[in-house]
Amino acid sequence: MCNKPVFVILFLAFICACKTERIVENRIKQDIKVLADDKLEGRATGTQGELLAASHIANRFKDLGILPKGTNEYIQAFTFTPKTDPHAEVEYGEANGKKSLTGRNVIGFIDNKAENTIVIGAHYDHLGMGQEGSLHRGEPMIHNGADDNASGVAVMLYLADKLKEGNTENNYLFIAFSGEELGLLGSNYFVKNPTIDITKVNYMINMDMVGRLKKNKTLAIYGTGTSPIWDETIKKANSKHTFDFKLNVSGVGPSDHTSFYLQDIPVLHFFTGQHVDYHKPSDDFEKLNYEGMLQIGNYIHRIISEVNSQEKLTFTKTVNESDDTPRFKVTLGVVPDYLFDGKGMRIDGISENRPAQKAGLQKGDIVVQLGEHEVTDMKSYMRALSKFENGNTTTVKVDRKGEIIEAEITFFEKKKKKK
Repeated sequence: MCNKPVFVILFLAFICACKTERIVENRIKQDIKVLADDKLEGRATGTQGELLAASHIANRFKDLGILPKGTNEYIQAFTFTPKTDPHAEVEYGEANGKKSLTGRNVIGFIDNKAENTIVIGAHYDHLGMGQEGSLHRGEPMIHNGADDNASGVAVMLYLADKLKEGNTENNYLFIAFSGEELGLLGSNYFVKNPTIDITKVNYMINMDMVGRLKKNKTLAIYGTGTSPIWDETIKKANSKHTFDFKLNVSGVGPSDHTSFYLQDIPVLHFFTGQHVDYHKPSDDFEKLNYEGMLQIGNYIHRIISEVNSQEKLTFTKTVNESDDTPRFKVTLGVVPDYLFDGKGMRIDGISENRPAQKAGLQKGDIVVQLGEHEVTDMKSYMRALSKFENGNTTTVKVDRKGEIIEAEITFFEKKKKKK
């Protein structure tokens, strides 16, 4: 027979644990609802909406008891003139008339009096009403960027709360970056104007678009080759087999971890994949997987715990995969499933009035051939696209639930960047 008092105690403990988890998940949701609210008008760099977002993040740091580590309390402001030449370097400096903008990194610090510091970051800017980079067609609309990247900021704040106690072998610097959508401006500015001794940075963890964990629980992790310890640590921290992984060794990619990698700092970058709402007004808070974000936050905490007692991690240079990425002028008008690890390029979304839709392709189709070019992965897909010009017509073969479907497709030009 069950011992009633012990059973009651265990039952109450279970209820309390579930309640705590719901509170944490709700806090993540609350942060995203604030950051992805229409009132912030898409958090474009240098706007009033971004300033409101920065204020929210700074206040959350303060409420958590996280120390300020900007140049003015929690804020590290930087002024720049947006580039008109896409190949030019952005120049930082003083305000220069109406063309200059001011971004604001938001920086908090846990001082454990340790020798080294772990940087945990996520960008909080987005596309405003649909600036350069938007995939929206039509009249300007608010791009709330719930997944991109209110999700990363919310998980960063969760980790800030979780790391206030324990794992004291390192200090922790939390940075919400501005200007990421304009070219990693905030992180680039920080590494050149650090508010701590950057030679004492142990490693950097970055979260960008972690709000759409799918049912198969595939989590992409980039930068796994930037330190010899990462492969073993990633597996060990996943002891309950919560996630399947899509791993990439390169320390260079289209997010803020790149700025730290280029300073010879080990990095890990977390990402749950692109989707049909990417860089569109439809990237809203109600579409996110909040339980998934909690699981990702806990997993990152386990990684930190696994290497807590280690000395400063060894840095390893990796191959820059972007150097040999094929250049292409045309598009199918699809959202690739970057987490797909089978043969071919799996379509995760179809854009309206674009070549794929006109050819009758569907979400879930796996492109296996374009013209005479076999498609085995993302790189071979891009290499195949590079062989075609605007207006070219060819055949596309897709695997649709085991059946090979062939269709004729006419290519459009990629959307040109706004000047």
